[in-house]
Amino acid sequence: MKKSLGAVAVAAVMALSLSACGGGSSSSAESAKGEINYWLWDANQLPAYQQCADDFAKANPDISVKITQRGWDDYWSTLTNGFVGGTAPDVFTNHLGRYGELAENKQLLAIDDAVKKDNIDLTQYNEGLADLWVGQDGKRYGLPKDWDTIGLFYNEAMLASGGVTEEQMKNLTWNPQDGGTYEQVIAHLSVDKNGKRGDEAGFDKNNVAVYGLGLNGGGDSSGQTEWSYLTNTTGWSHTDKNPWGTHYNYDDPKFQESMDWFAGLVEKGYMPKLETTVGASMADTFAAGKSAINAHGSWMTGQYTGYQGIDVGIAPTPVGPEGKRASMFNGLADSIWAGTKKKDASIKWVEYLASADCQDVVASKAVVFPALKASSDKAAAAFAAKNVDVSAFTEHVKNKSTFLYPITDNTAKVKGIMEPAMDAVVSGKVPASSLTQANEQVNALFK
Repeated sequence: MKKSLGAVAVAAVMALSLSACGGGSSSSAESAKGEINYWLWDANQLPAYQQCADDFAKANPDISVKITQRGWDDYWSTLTNGFVGGTAPDVFTNHLGRYGELAENKQLLAIDDAVKKDNIDLTQYNEGLADLWVGQDGKRYGLPKDWDTIGLFYNEAMLASGGVTEEQMKNLTWNPQDGGTYEQVIAHLSVDKNGKRGDEAGFDKNNVAVYGLGLNGGGDSSGQTEWSYLTNTTGWSHTDKNPWGTHYNYDDPKFQESMDWFAGLVEKGYMPKLETTVGASMADTFAAGKSAINAHGSWMTGQYTGYQGIDVGIAPTPVGPEGKRASMFNGLADSIWAGTKKKDASIKWVEYLASADCQDVVASKAVVFPALKASSDKAAAAFAAKNVDVSAFTEHVKNKSTFLYPITDNTAKVKGIMEPAMDAVVSGKVPASSLTQANEQVNALFK
């Protein structure tokens, strides 16, 4: 999940004034009924939330919910324009990498009073999720909707033809010096157009038919699905503390060594060139037989396992040099625009989205893991009913091998600096030592 909001900082003052007049322009009675506009970005989740909206409207005849789904990039750019123009949705799916800045710019409605008044039990969510949505000002800006971790999706037929077993995939190791058994497997599963494997003499790295590892992009500031599951096994972390760190660590030699290794996979012909991934869906490329393994998020499970004619397995991330696995832990929430004229109705909808009535519906679709503990267990059961083993994702939570998506101020600006810097490294144009200069620019934002 990437790309920056860009215009957020520019829009802050105008959005603040809009919020002030928009939020107070309706009477309580008027704000408790009518049509709520709700936005989300994941098309795979749309059917589940449409059912939630229909069920909610039946139980609340005075309120209807209009859902709009937009792709990731379009979602955030349109949302930003909505803050500026006063046309933002009443309620929208929010992201840990965004909400701190949105809260700072007064674009989110604090819901503490409603949570207290309506006796929302915050202990019913998976550990830590509820706390993530309390800003630096101590106010709550969302209720948890789901969580995700990272795993390795693999083409079972390709592994079988290469003699790589499921047991090997479950016990991969990695280090930034030689890549461990993870690189060995990636190399072996890379096949050129003449049928030579990446670990065989004569492998043509310039004419590759199947890459051992797919590429989602350069990873910008978080590397959520691209490299963070590797870099964070070395003892490195994105920031000095999380949440609300004020110093980034892209200049750390451990991180730069890891990124040189990662970029080296492209040079060796084991991973696609960055320029070939622009505008492409990594999952669809996998389905087309162009990669054997894809590191991706649990929210993509339904898509990977839904392709016809492909048997897909899911392995845990590799064990790193300190003897542990690692996965970024991200949790989404639903937030309310501070300028909504449907405040009370929006609060009611957000509380419904965070309830078992809706999250059990989401769980039944076997697409993502809902935030509620009980609903999360039901989602795992729904995946199992489809013969999909999701333990690669759930074991991170069980074994506490997760680290938090970096939550700081200035996220749009940080991404704006790091995206081109990381792209330059992954494309092989510059070594990872160049990230020291980018890191200085990032940290200057916090002085």
